[in-house]
Amino acid sequence: MKKIEAIIRPYKLDEVREALVEIGIHGMTIIEVRGFGRQKGHTETYRGAEYKIDFLPKIKLEIVVPEKLAQKAVEVILKKGQTGKVGDGKIFISNIEDAVRIRTEESGDTVL
Repeated sequence: MKKIEAIIRPYKLDEVREALVEIGIHGMTIIEVRGFGRQKGHTETYRGAEYKIDFLPKIKLEIVVPEKLAQKAVEVILKKGQTGKVGDGKIFISNIEDAVRIRTEESGDTVL
């Protein structure tokens, strides 16, 4: 199994989610996060005063998939989450040793 963590722009979430559901990935966790990378924030003006916004709002999408679906999931996230501009985000992929469904105590790929 693979765990895929993707940091994406908030307005891209629906496109990414719908595309993942189309390829058979139904379970996911979404976390609202703030961060910066090369984008380095931006400045905004409010009532004549300028404010520097260092941490920009992003969405962290976490999914665990069978190994055979991992590459397809990454491709979908890349295709639907990309704008071509700085700040599109990152994808992190890691190995998952096991998973257990709490209700039935099942383990392995069947819990996904």
